[in-house]
Amino acid sequence: MPTRPPSASATVFGVSTESMQLSFDSRGNSVPTILLLMQTHLYAQGGLQAEGIFRINADNSHEEYLRDQLNLGLVPDGIDVHCLAGQIKAWFRELPSGILDPLSQEQVMQCQTEEERVELVKHLPNTEAALLDWAINLMADVVEHQHLNKMNAHNVAMVFAPNMTQMADPFTALVYAVQVMNFLKTLITRTLQERKDSASPTFYSQPLVENASHSMFESCKQGTAAENGEAEENIVGKETALDNNSSIGGESKSLISSYENLICDGDLYCEFPPKGNNAKSKTVQSSSSCARKGSKKT
Repeated sequence: MPTRPPSASATVFGVSTESMQLSFDSRGNSVPTILLLMQTHLYAQGGLQAEGIFRINADNSHEEYLRDQLNLGLVPDGIDVHCLAGQIKAWFRELPSGILDPLSQEQVMQCQTEEERVELVKHLPNTEAALLDWAINLMADVVEHQHLNKMNAHNVAMVFAPNMTQMADPFTALVYAVQVMNFLKTLITRTLQERKDSASPTFYSQPLVENASHSMFESCKQGTAAENGEAEENIVGKETALDNNSSIGGESKSLISSYENLICDGDLYCEFPPKGNNAKSKTVQSSSSCARKGSKKT
């Protein structure tokens, strides 16, 4: 039977981390326990191997049920992995402020190289730095299984980027999300390279660890020099069609659909269908300008 962790809040969504129960992950990050519980269940149920994980949407009724259980501090056994992945993204999206919001838009957009982007992480407060480190390693775990789940660093960064910031203007949020995507992609790629260099495990076998080594981001704060990297390509579309009903401040489904229409990358998979019998997978290719695709919710 799942256990209910104590919490100072009646909900785990849309509240600050200060009002939630926190636990240490395997890297020494203090993050909300509910995230670690969702991560544990996601991994145990083969979520890392599921095609389109964090990209394919689960049935709405399943999501509503899981959300109700999560607000009780519970993660039901046997829940759809796409439900779990969707609620992890929703948790970040519904924070009172995005975890990258302490960084100015200009700071993020001016960073073009790996060295500059890793250096920028040093400017995050401890709480946001810990959440970002946890999220980046989660994304890296997914990419480690891209031969099965079809989610490479570009694809994972693309679906997470809109959930990491909150901006009032939908068009500005759309364009900024592309820069955030490049920022996340760089950190994912760097994390994977560091794992390869240190021969560290490719995924968390025990997410809840009380005493662990400091994260890469904490080490950066202590003065570790960042390695030089090649400049990341800046992908910004010149046009986008925004839904007139896009919500302000959060991730609206029409905004995310427009964002995904804006971005594609060579021969990479850029779109997965919603879970269902009528869905077909699509591979989208692009030249220097991204091809437009049909809208899709994330």
